[in-house]
Amino acid sequence: MAPTPLLGSRTLDRQTARSLPPGPRLPTLAQTVLFASHRKTFFPRMRERYGDVFTIRLVPSSRVVVVLSRPEHFREVFGASPSVMHAGEGNTVLEPIMGSHSLLLLDDEDHVRMRRQLMPAFSGQALRGYAGMVHELARAEVATWPVGTPFKLHQRMRDLTLEVILQVVFGVTDSDRLDQLRPLLDRIVSVSPVIMLGGFYPALLRVPPWRTYLSVQRQVDEILYDEIARRRGNLAGRTDVLSRLLAAGNWSDVELRDQLVTLLLAGHETTATAMGWAFHELARRPDDLAFGQRAADAGADDELEAIVKEAMRLHPVVYQVGRRLTETADVAGYRLPRGTTIMAAIGLAHRDAEHFPQPQDFRPRRFLDDDPPAPGTWIPFGGGARRCIGAGFSLMEGTEILRAALTAYNVHAPDPTPEPAKPKNVTLVPARGAEVLVTPR
Repeated sequence: MAPTPLLGSRTLDRQTARSLPPGPRLPTLAQTVLFASHRKTFFPRMRERYGDVFTIRLVPSSRVVVVLSRPEHFREVFGASPSVMHAGEGNTVLEPIMGSHSLLLLDDEDHVRMRRQLMPAFSGQALRGYAGMVHELARAEVATWPVGTPFKLHQRMRDLTLEVILQVVFGVTDSDRLDQLRPLLDRIVSVSPVIMLGGFYPALLRVPPWRTYLSVQRQVDEILYDEIARRRGNLAGRTDVLSRLLAAGNWSDVELRDQLVTLLLAGHETTATAMGWAFHELARRPDDLAFGQRAADAGADDELEAIVKEAMRLHPVVYQVGRRLTETADVAGYRLPRGTTIMAAIGLAHRDAEHFPQPQDFRPRRFLDDDPPAPGTWIPFGGGARRCIGAGFSLMEGTEILRAALTAYNVHAPDPTPEPAKPKNVTLVPARGAEVLVTPR
């Protein structure tokens, strides 16, 4: 058996390659297509056939990926030294979009330093300061919903989460500048896998459509750098994320720009999609809708948050997270060589009946029970040192959106059948757009 190429010049020797977990023998390209387009069915079938740990191979260079599905194996990965389990290396394809200083691309001490500088803007106190702004934006959005006419709620959520990023994260409130930024940022967040290929093949960046995308990005950068310059001399009374970052850290303009774009791309589609799924489930389940409305009326944030959490469990927006081994390591009973990609399959863990009884059912109350899901079994934001820094912000945002909508409307499903998911870049979104119909309460 010839050595298997792995991420450039690194290879697995014959003895190590035979020690990998079992997996399909399909061509690498076929496995890549199945992973990219059908991961929600591909992974369960692989687990059923090969067990809780299995190997797949993906482009480029027939990359060896070991997929994990059990929480105890996740804990091995998330609890390991970040210097052994690199996450940033696996995101290098995003560098032309997010920038080299993005938290998602950094590893080791650079990641620790940047995360430490970001933390004050996402503390509990900071989140409480953002909640009022998010609620007002959510109230303004739900007030525009068409009453008595079906509409696709996922797109409305995308519009709302973009507005939250513009005003609460970037701190842009000038109406002219908002009008200028909205269409540009909408094109930025609509980045496709084709555009991402520019990260693997930089020569593509010189021709359309990659060149066109970079042109839009440069226009956004010009505005962001101008906002940063204005803000540096005027922080008094400002509570947006950008202002808090400036007040708490010693940032270069480029570092700030890269973090703002990262927060835009990581926090826009994910939260919008999670809320699309939440409303899809509430619209189909009158009892759960009534539960949510009572919670919204009573200001029961823990119950509203439970709805968001259950939507994220049943419909994980991001199905998996990855790490790359920088040295040989023991993982899930296998001795895996340097260069192996480890993939924690969030979607498989969230549908495991051992940890979530009746896993196919939407049951928000499971997060409020005396015996809630065990730590490490609900991981929509990843885990360990790389857990999403915006996790608290996302849950707060979802809670405020539910509060604004459920105090105003009854939510119905024009089509009560469960909505399938379809892949959109790295996320899984409602295939029919999470269509709902609302009537006043």
